[in-house]
Amino acid sequence: MSTGGPAFPSKREHTTKEGMTLRDYFAAKAMQATMAEFDRGWKEHAYQQETFLQWAAERAYAMADAMLKARER
Repeated sequence: MSTGGPAFPSKREHTTKEGMTLRDYFAAKAMQATMAEFDRGWKEHAYQQETFLQWAAERAYAMADAMLKARER
C-alpha cells in the first residue's frame, strides 16, 4: 500500500524526521468532513461512539487510498 511519501517534504539536507505521510494527511482531511457531517448524531448515542469512530477512521483511510490511487492516473 502506498503512503504517497511525506505530506510536507523538507529540502533540508540533514532532516531525520519524515513527519506524516500524504496518506495520513488525506485521511485527516476526510475525517474532518465526516466528523463535521455527523457531529450531532454520534454524540447523542454514546454507547455507539466507539463503533462510529472506528467506522469513520476506516472510511477516512479508504478515501485517502482512493485519492492516492487517483493521483497515479
